[in-house]
Amino acid sequence: MGEIKIVMPDDLEMAFRKAAMKRFGFRKGAMSEAAKEAIELWSENDEEGHEEKDPIEAISGLMKNVKESSVELQHRAWSHITKNHIKKVKKNAYR
Repeated sequence: MGEIKIVMPDDLEMAFRKAAMKRFGFRKGAMSEAAKEAIELWSENDEEGHEEKDPIEAISGLMKNVKESSVELQHRAWSHITKNHIKKVKKNAYR
Protein backbone atom coordinates (compact mmCIF):
# COMPACT_ATOMS: atom_id res chain seq x y z
CA MET A 1 0.00 0.00 0.00
CA GLY A 2 1.28 3.48 -0.87
CA GLU A 3 1.95 6.35 1.48
CA ILE A 4 1.71 10.09 0.77
CA LYS A 5 2.89 12.95 2.97
CA ILE A 6 0.86 16.12 2.42
CA VAL A 7 1.77 19.63 3.58
CA MET A 8 -1.10 22.12 3.79
CA PRO A 9 -2.03 25.33 5.61
CA ASP A 10 -3.06 24.89 9.24
CA ASP A 11 -6.62 26.12 8.69
CA LEU A 12 -7.17 23.63 5.86
CA GLU A 13 -5.72 20.83 7.97
CA MET A 14 -8.05 21.64 10.86
CA ALA A 15 -11.06 21.78 8.53
CA PHE A 16 -10.09 18.42 7.03
CA ARG A 17 -9.58 16.83 10.45
CA LYS A 18 -12.94 18.14 11.64
CA ALA A 19 -14.73 16.82 8.55
CA ALA A 20 -12.92 13.45 8.79
CA MET A 21 -13.84 12.97 12.44
CA LYS A 22 -17.42 14.02 11.81
CA ARG A 23 -17.79 11.50 8.97
CA PHE A 24 -15.65 8.58 10.22
CA GLY A 25 -15.58 9.14 13.96
CA PHE A 26 -12.68 9.32 16.39
CA ARG A 27 -11.19 5.97 15.53
CA LYS A 28 -7.85 4.80 14.24
CA GLY A 29 -7.62 5.14 10.47
CA ALA A 30 -10.30 7.83 10.18
CA MET A 31 -7.90 10.33 8.60
CA SER A 32 -6.68 7.75 6.08
CA GLU A 33 -10.25 6.81 5.14
CA ALA A 34 -11.19 10.47 4.69
CA ALA A 35 -8.09 11.19 2.59
CA LYS A 36 -8.70 8.11 0.45
CA GLU A 37 -12.33 9.12 -0.17
CA ALA A 38 -11.37 12.73 -0.95
CA ILE A 39 -8.68 11.67 -3.42
CA GLU A 40 -11.01 9.17 -5.12
CA LEU A 41 -13.73 11.82 -5.54
CA TRP A 42 -11.27 14.39 -6.83
CA SER A 43 -9.75 11.88 -9.27
CA GLU A 44 -13.19 10.88 -10.61
CA ASN A 45 -14.23 14.50 -11.09
CA ASP A 46 -10.92 15.38 -12.70
CA GLU A 47 -11.24 12.57 -15.25
CA GLU A 48 -14.82 13.50 -16.16
CA GLY A 49 -14.55 17.27 -16.37
CA HIS A 50 -11.20 17.99 -17.97
CA GLU A 51 -10.69 17.24 -21.59
CA GLU A 52 -7.61 18.31 -23.48
CA LYS A 53 -8.58 21.64 -25.02
CA ASP A 54 -6.75 24.15 -27.14
CA PRO A 55 -5.75 26.93 -24.68
CA ILE A 56 -6.04 29.60 -27.37
CA GLU A 57 -9.58 28.49 -28.20
CA ALA A 58 -10.45 28.46 -24.50
CA ILE A 59 -9.63 32.16 -24.08
CA SER A 60 -10.68 33.30 -27.54
CA GLY A 61 -13.21 36.12 -27.36
CA LEU A 62 -12.84 36.78 -23.63
CA MET A 63 -11.62 40.32 -24.20
CA LYS A 64 -13.66 41.25 -27.24
CA ASN A 65 -15.37 44.10 -25.37
CA VAL A 66 -12.11 45.68 -24.17
CA LYS A 67 -11.43 48.91 -26.05
CA GLU A 68 -7.78 49.33 -25.02
CA SER A 69 -4.89 47.91 -27.02
CA SER A 70 -2.64 45.19 -25.62
CA VAL A 71 0.13 47.76 -25.08
CA GLU A 72 -2.22 50.02 -23.10
CA LEU A 73 -3.31 47.06 -20.99
CA GLN A 74 0.33 46.15 -20.30
CA HIS A 75 1.06 49.72 -19.18
CA ARG A 76 -1.97 49.69 -16.88
CA ALA A 77 -0.93 46.34 -15.40
CA TRP A 78 2.66 47.43 -14.75
CA SER A 79 1.47 50.71 -13.25
CA HIS A 80 -0.77 48.77 -10.86
CA ILE A 81 2.05 46.35 -9.96
CA THR A 82 4.59 49.09 -9.28
CA LYS A 83 2.13 51.13 -7.17
CA ASN A 84 1.41 48.08 -4.99
CA HIS A 85 5.12 47.31 -4.69
CA ILE A 86 5.91 50.89 -3.64
CA LYS A 87 3.16 50.74 -1.00
CA LYS A 88 4.62 47.50 0.42
CA VAL A 89 8.16 48.91 0.46
CA LYS A 90 7.01 52.08 2.24
CA LYS A 91 4.95 50.06 4.74
CA ASN A 92 7.91 47.81 5.56
CA ALA A 93 10.35 50.73 5.76
CA TYR A 94 8.49 52.23 8.73
CA ARG A 95 8.42 49.04 10.80
